[in-house]
Amino acid sequence: MKADKKPAKKLEELGSKLVADINKGKNPTIEFSSRTLSNVVYDTKTKTLGLGEKQQQRTFFNVGHAKKFLQTLEVAKISKNLLDVGKHASLRDVFYMAKRTMHDSSINVVDDQVESDKALEDLELITDLSREQLNINANKMGSVAGNVVIEDSGDTINWAKLGSGGWSIPSNVEDIEFKSIKAKYVIYMEKQAVWERLHEDKFWEKQNCLIVTSQGQTTRGIRRLLQRLSQEHDLPIYVLADFDPWGFYIYSVLKFGSINLAHMSDTMTLQNARFLGVTADDVANYDLKKHFIKFKDVDLTRIKQISDYDWFKKNKEWQRQFKMMKDFGAKLEIQALSSKGITFISEKYLPEKIKKREFLD
Repeated sequence: MKADKKPAKKLEELGSKLVADINKGKNPTIEFSSRTLSNVVYDTKTKTLGLGEKQQQRTFFNVGHAKKFLQTLEVAKISKNLLDVGKHASLRDVFYMAKRTMHDSSINVVDDQVESDKALEDLELITDLSREQLNINANKMGSVAGNVVIEDSGDTINWAKLGSGGWSIPSNVEDIEFKSIKAKYVIYMEKQAVWERLHEDKFWEKQNCLIVTSQGQTTRGIRRLLQRLSQEHDLPIYVLADFDPWGFYIYSVLKFGSINLAHMSDTMTLQNARFLGVTADDVANYDLKKHFIKFKDVDLTRIKQISDYDWFKKNKEWQRQFKMMKDFGAKLEIQALSSKGITFISEKYLPEKIKKREFLD
């Protein structure tokens, strides 16, 4: 496999800059955008979260910076080695590759994976490269099915002919080439069990769409895949999640971005995403109150936080949903729709909502 020269060159430039500092007798310094909460801003024009103008410096001859400085360079070295040989590693691999005891000491370069993960996030900011471009991937945690043919690492893959499991979405989807796509829209759902129901019912074939899932919060690979389908092929993205604060948060992250990945908003957010359900209106329309799950204090706290997000504050429809949820004092899972029949969601609920365009923006 041929190594990608551009990321490797950026890492070399980082190293050359630090060597130049040393040769000039200067304190080796790395500068990058601050990832503090105070520097995360909501852009009302693009409707996405991003980083502000605050910068931070990390210097080698500073007791408070030295270890993190070393961790960042260690991860950069690992990435450069991977790029040179055209290989990829997982986040867990990188942790073990970085974990070693420093010479003549009892101090480890990293003690746990949180440290190597954070060093990698800093490296993304320093180089303006994603971890996937640095040949470091996360675990696969999603599936997709539909009438799409792709080319991936020289293999031609048809998403419509992969059995009950569908195509396993990799962490890095940048080099996937779409050969043909026959679909009107994409439905993303947070729950694998709901995806399996729709897949078994051949919902994607009957409705001419794509169905995508993860296991809970959406992975970066899935978010990037959805963005490519949206931007490159003009496919609307509909989000199907539980009627609870966490389902609403999943939609919020997909559409507007997240605090942790504010520096990646341009490659992760979905401007045309719409919330398909489950909504407060579905509770009345389909008589689902008997399936309520009573709120805990943590649910109430979370819904109050979400309703105060800048992008939801002035949205009357979303504020109505938040108020109704608070008034209910309860939440509802997507699977409650199964009480109407095992194929109710695929034969009635989704087709009718999509036909009537009952979405929340």
